[in-house]
Amino acid sequence: MVTRIGLLGFSEGNGHPYSFSAIINGFDDEGFKNSGWDVIYNYVKKRDISEFGINNAKVTHIWTQNEELSKNIAISCKIENVVSDYEDMIGKIDGVIIARDDYESHYNLAMPFLESGIKVFIDKPLTLEVEELRFFKKYLLNGQLMSVAGLRFAKELDDVKVKINEFGNLKVIQSSVIVNWEKYGIHIIDGVLGLLNEQPISIEFVNSAANLYVVTFKNGLVWTINILEDAPKTFSIEVWGEKKRCSVEIEDNFSMFRRMLYRFVKLVEEGDVLYDPNNTIRSIALLIAGKTSKQEKRIVELTEIYSEIEYEG
Repeated sequence: MVTRIGLLGFSEGNGHPYSFSAIINGFDDEGFKNSGWDVIYNYVKKRDISEFGINNAKVTHIWTQNEELSKNIAISCKIENVVSDYEDMIGKIDGVIIARDDYESHYNLAMPFLESGIKVFIDKPLTLEVEELRFFKKYLLNGQLMSVAGLRFAKELDDVKVKINEFGNLKVIQSSVIVNWEKYGIHIIDGVLGLLNEQPISIEFVNSAANLYVVTFKNGLVWTINILEDAPKTFSIEVWGEKKRCSVEIEDNFSMFRRMLYRFVKLVEEGDVLYDPNNTIRSIALLIAGKTSKQEKRIVELTEIYSEIEYEG
């Protein structure tokens, strides 16, 4: 029996409707080649046929704001149904992926599906608004909603996660990412927090010229995040401990997305929660705190955000 997944997109510069759909459905070579998304086409083209498809899932319906774009994605990624109104999917799908990274759209797009009891995946970042995080919290914790950056599942971080205790007491983590805090900060937040047992306690935006954020932990660990804006693509994480150090550059988008989508499919098919939703709440709280720090030019304690969303942390 096919697990029917609907997909909602599109936001400017974000090819996730193509990459996510191709990972689940496979792809039409000629259609994808002519889609205009050469970077994604080139990396899916290199993968073995065995890496496509997840359990019984199939992206069966698609909606975007532009019908021609929807048809292009459908042809490229073997999606059978293009709908003109995304709410028409309700009753015809088992789960939905909102593959847009403009967080301002997420609440309105997700609402009809959440209220209908449909499992929902929302592309990063879930939100940057306290009120919306408070709303989404109950759906995260009851296993109906999943939202996480693929970087948390990056293959390049596997060895670091397994051997993190070999580093001894961690001293400093440095990380860099492109674009801006609002869209790409969550990549680094989820990637680094996925390595650690400790949770951050505060964040400060400290330097406008370098777009530098400093995160502190109760155990004394300091983590710096550089937002490089217009620069060559990088997702860079460096970890220094008393006994060991490492530097990781994350490049394998396909694998991280597939691992992430596997968890969502398992949630839809079997109700298996294979990703702790508390991680999403903590990551988004840190993202919101970073935005607040830059706006108000002060250190922001995570307890401030937790208090506003009525969460114990």
